[in-house]
Amino acid sequence: MNIQPATRLNSVTEYYFSTKLKEVAKMNAEGKNVINLGIGNPDLPPSEATIKALCDDACQHSAHGYQSYVGLPELREGFANWYKKWYGVSLDPTHEIQPLIGSKEGILHITLAFVNPGDSVLVPNPGYPTYTSASKLCGAEIINYDLDENKQWQPDFDALERMDLSKVKLMWVNYPNMPTGAAASEELFKKLVAFGKKHSIVICNDNPYSFILNDKKLSILSEEGAMDICIELNSMSKSHNMAGWRMAMLASNAQFVEWVLKVKSNVDSGMFRPMMKGAVIALQNLEQWHETMNVVYAKRRVLACKIMDALSCRYDNSQVGMFVWAKIPDNCEDSAQLADQILHQKNVFITPGIIFGDKGKRYIRISLCCPEDMLELALERIGR
Repeated sequence: MNIQPATRLNSVTEYYFSTKLKEVAKMNAEGKNVINLGIGNPDLPPSEATIKALCDDACQHSAHGYQSYVGLPELREGFANWYKKWYGVSLDPTHEIQPLIGSKEGILHITLAFVNPGDSVLVPNPGYPTYTSASKLCGAEIINYDLDENKQWQPDFDALERMDLSKVKLMWVNYPNMPTGAAASEELFKKLVAFGKKHSIVICNDNPYSFILNDKKLSILSEEGAMDICIELNSMSKSHNMAGWRMAMLASNAQFVEWVLKVKSNVDSGMFRPMMKGAVIALQNLEQWHETMNVVYAKRRVLACKIMDALSCRYDNSQVGMFVWAKIPDNCEDSAQLADQILHQKNVFITPGIIFGDKGKRYIRISLCCPEDMLELALERIGR
């Protein structure tokens, strides 16, 4: 027998965290007790009312069947009210919102809906690896555009204009930015909308971090004309401590949403109704709930910065989101070497910036999804 996998698998590798966490699990099985500062996986629960709504509906006999591909009407209404309250954006819940089983799923669905094999996709460097892998799985050509610390980790539009954009169908942006922590701005979003319209490129902003240690919540859809050319992904994973629930959405004009639904409805089914019921309640969380979460994250960030100080790394105190991104010392070979050294010598797992692209080679990232006592222990281990 000579069975071979599809050739598309030659263009991608197993996701970094999938492979690295196997290594960490093996070390833990050997009694190493590795402290995981690598992944943005919230360790705190959703609001009590959210969990109660989930449990209450799960007890109903009618809760366990297939659900609509477009989600419960009250969930779409909830997302629309959420966008109006926090971002000042008015959305038609029936035609301009599509619930998703996590925004990572949405990245692939959007790519399948807009990109043909041989088309090009603009992907940030450094950037979330899934933008690249989803594009490659769809047979697209990746055109990286560099983000630079000296330009506040924003696209260089002059450099973009010098590129061959003739085959570009989609541009991925991510503000507030991961991994760099750069904040969104109205000026940046205006430039992106204008760029997309000029070149007929769909601009997709991935926006899951705007509630974490961020004083100004912005949506690209608030800019004039954005609904014509932009899609925005948003997720409840980080903002509402619901990563395992896989509860997200995209918003855009009715035509774009319809095209994405054509893909989605052929790939998956609806979400579990009790989770949607819980999400409806979570979207009604008071500002005080989010403030309480940010108090916790702010205390953790102080400790994460101390860890960076202990490693002689340099970082920007103005960054937002649930990570600390820092430049490694000149005497370190690269971020992968430093991260492995810390993992195997100190039993602390941090993320090397190189996994986000070669522009991240000189950076590392620490997650704030770890209790203070464990951050203090990580600081003690590294300090030793």
